[in-house]
Amino acid sequence: MSLLDLNPDQLLSTTRAVRKRLDLTRPVPTELIRECVAMALQAPSGSTIVTMRFVVVRDEAKRRAIGEVYREVYAKYKASPGYPGNPAGDPERDRIQARVAASADHLGEHMGDAPVLVLGCNEGRDRASATAGLGNVLPAVWNFMLAARARGLGTAWTSMHRSREQDVADIMGIPYDTVAQAVLTPLAYTKGTDFKPATRPDPESVIHWDTW
Repeated sequence: MSLLDLNPDQLLSTTRAVRKRLDLTRPVPTELIRECVAMALQAPSGSTIVTMRFVVVRDEAKRRAIGEVYREVYAKYKASPGYPGNPAGDPERDRIQARVAASADHLGEHMGDAPVLVLGCNEGRDRASATAGLGNVLPAVWNFMLAARARGLGTAWTSMHRSREQDVADIMGIPYDTVAQAVLTPLAYTKGTDFKPATRPDPESVIHWDTW
């Protein structure tokens, strides 16, 4: 196992959503995926009960089928008022958002081209408990992404496919009545590893001390 030379703060601040810089041609070793899942399972879970499940999609036909579902859902998002590429009238903001939109557009067209797709899921007794427990898998997925970054792999947290969750469940044979999908991410080596922290607000602008 070879890890990038990143201290904890660097790892946390440079694990970005990778889209255009995913290497779609390079296979991802199965053992690296196992290592990332092992780290994912170290995340907090309610009552230390492991209900999170990872569906790893390497089969090309299934990847492309999921990618087509994602492309169709993304096309509707792109036509919606919430699409980040819609001009807001602020030239600087529009410039930044245009870059975000272009990156998202790229993934919208190429999700199925990634060498691996990963679905973070939660298993319950029934559909209601599986959905209610989705919070159990979210920390695990983030751990998975941090572990991937440390190994030179890129991910991108997406969830819009859930509007077609049943279709993806059918593609993968996921039991829809007892397993809820939370996150879909591509997994691939990155083109370069020099990712930088994103621009974020000053912490004081989002902290409410002692009261709202």
